[in-house]
Amino acid sequence: MPFSQGVLFRPAKGVNIRMQVILYHNHRLRYADGAPAMLEPVDSAVTIGSFDGVHCGHRKIISSMLETARRHSFRSVVVTFDPHPRLVLNADAGDRIEVLTTLDEKIEQIAGLGVDLLIVVRFTPELAGWSSGKFIEELLAGTLSAKSVTVGYDHGFGKGRSGSGATLAGLGERLGFSVQVVEELRIDSEHISSTRIRSLLKNGQIREANSFLGAPYVISGAVVEGRKLGRELGFPTVNLKLFDPAKLLPRRGVYMATTQIEGETYRAMMNIGTRPTLCLQDAGVIVEAHISGFSGSLYGNELRFSLHGFIRDEKKFDSLEALREQLEKDKKTMELFFE
Repeated sequence: MPFSQGVLFRPAKGVNIRMQVILYHNHRLRYADGAPAMLEPVDSAVTIGSFDGVHCGHRKIISSMLETARRHSFRSVVVTFDPHPRLVLNADAGDRIEVLTTLDEKIEQIAGLGVDLLIVVRFTPELAGWSSGKFIEELLAGTLSAKSVTVGYDHGFGKGRSGSGATLAGLGERLGFSVQVVEELRIDSEHISSTRIRSLLKNGQIREANSFLGAPYVISGAVVEGRKLGRELGFPTVNLKLFDPAKLLPRRGVYMATTQIEGETYRAMMNIGTRPTLCLQDAGVIVEAHISGFSGSLYGNELRFSLHGFIRDEKKFDSLEALREQLEKDKKTMELFFE
């Protein structure tokens, strides 16, 4: 769940986060447990952005910032926003954005890049009204003691994204930090963007999306009790309740996935859909997974599944036996993929 909904940070079981995470709201800093936070005035290399998906383009920007921090012995800092700004700015629109990473997922992925400090800024309508100069002067130059700021070639900030790289450079001259602009990254001549990745996922193009993300797409949630219908078919499943309702779910169908349980990696078939063969009324979209080779109860656990490939679309079968036979075929497809 996002920062704005009260749950601030929940690393996956067994994940050790060395990066410091501090939350910024109403001109105040606090830790994830709610305690007030204080930052020493240490010279910092900073980058700022929504970083939804933490895709290859984002990783290039963060890597450039980390190189600057290493070269000058600066503290490395990423500043991001929660909730996603478009969830706030387009709150009443019919085309609200679906996010690629929950806050927890984003924290883990950024931590894995070797960043010292992550500042999570609570994005509100009030903050959206700040001028670019006010935000940069108060948080980056003031609170974070920025000496270097790294941004992408298309970065915009402040009210209406009116602040550009040139605006930032002008502020840097006045406030005492340099500005590095990272050029566009393309893969196979194609522009990388969170928007493009969302489109790929909606089309079930998992492997293509993963190549842009630089890592498998993750779906995480708490294991909740289901109707145990999979068990009757010989394919017991775990049902997931997503942590963030804004999380993007790929195209309905069956996927090849992996998950970790108590430090061991398991293969899984994940189903995203309404289970049309079972004719459940008002069930909505369900996320469930059959974990191959695992037996035992996982109710109440929090699991994260990495998606590796698309097996097939959702389909209504003529009988439960036909569905069971198809699940056997799906399992063989999964096993061949991972061999």
